[in-house]
Amino acid sequence: MGPGKAGPCGGYLNLDGELFHTGYGVVSAVESRPIEIKPLFHYWPNSTALTFSGFGCNFYCPWCQNHHLSFSKPSSAHPKTPPERLVEEAVRQNDEGLCASFNEPAVLFDYLLDVFELGRRMGLYGTVVTNGYFTDDAVKKLVEAGADGFSVDIKGCPKSRRAIASIDHSKVFRNCRTIIDLGGHVEMVYLIVTGFNDDEECVDWILGKHLDTLGASTPLHINRYFPAHVWREPETPVIKLLEVRRKAINMGIEYVYVGNVGYEGFEDTRCPRCNKLLISRRCCRVVYYKLDDGKCPRCGYNIPVRGRYVGEKLLTGSMAWF
Repeated sequence: MGPGKAGPCGGYLNLDGELFHTGYGVVSAVESRPIEIKPLFHYWPNSTALTFSGFGCNFYCPWCQNHHLSFSKPSSAHPKTPPERLVEEAVRQNDEGLCASFNEPAVLFDYLLDVFELGRRMGLYGTVVTNGYFTDDAVKKLVEAGADGFSVDIKGCPKSRRAIASIDHSKVFRNCRTIIDLGGHVEMVYLIVTGFNDDEECVDWILGKHLDTLGASTPLHINRYFPAHVWREPETPVIKLLEVRRKAINMGIEYVYVGNVGYEGFEDTRCPRCNKLLISRRCCRVVYYKLDDGKCPRCGYNIPVRGRYVGEKLLTGSMAWF
């Protein structure tokens, strides 16, 4: 960035040779939301997280459903919310954690560090819903600050060229491997976008990278795309989602979910060894939970779940404006 110039996301400024975060504390939305909606199915089941967002993004996906936030920039007209207020609101709403979501959290990077570090002191977990396009140093700092739950979108493969063509998608898997190695929890989200990442070669690359880089026990969410913003290709056929799910399971990925379809059973967790139903979900809530100290009660297979099961919880959270 040249002197006095801002970067593409609009949140940072070159001020006399120093990087100044003009978007620090500029929050676009704050709401208590179920952790399952992120989606995170193996992380603090049935809990809620105070979810917040800013403005801007480091990608410009033409199908973005939050483009009113991601394609906007923070301005001096927006009030600033100090990290303390977010943490206080999470405690007030009886949330178990904090979550950066809606737009790309990377553009709020140093704000995230302060929020998660303060939240950890108050016993709150830290989660991020992200495209995972960070530097290696940034990933490490996020985990060190208290972010240990990551819902990561894998957008495409090396041959994806109709949109975000300059992205090196292998870096996303690299970063997710780093998170896991640092003790964090990762769940991958593959939104199958018609005409962009839905061909067989791309499917095979994504599933292969998932298995080889992240391992069989890392959950994979295969989600249905619907036309949004300027991408007008038809919604993903359900048969396509089920084909990719079948292929992922046959390749050895143990926890494969299908989202944005509402079909019963496709968001349930079953034991990879004996197929026993362990966790059942409806409308982003857990309605059945049966694990014995993190293991299948029938065969003893270890089921990776981070955090405690919250149990029945009345959702009383509401949108908060600061």
